Amino acid sequence: MQVLVRDNNVDQALRVLKKKMQREGLFREMKARRAYEKPSEKRAREKGEAVRRSRKAARKQAQREGLIPGPKRKPRETGAR
Repeated sequence: MQVLVRDNNVDQALRVLKKKMQREGLFREMKARRAYEKPSEKRAREKGEAVRRSRKAARKQAQREGLIPGPKRKPRETGAR
């Protein structure tokens, strides 16, 4: 993984790196590797994740087709600050 540091701004580069690592799932993998996970537990976890992904995909598809309403949208605040 590679991140460019612009104008010696290390803080911004660090934020970008953390975001990339989060997107790739590195933090979740590091947390999972802290302790041994039995093969049966691993199968159960992966199956649960697959079920969750498939339900999410089905929900999104139903929303696109208009079968169920989409998520509630927050009203925009129009006020002077």
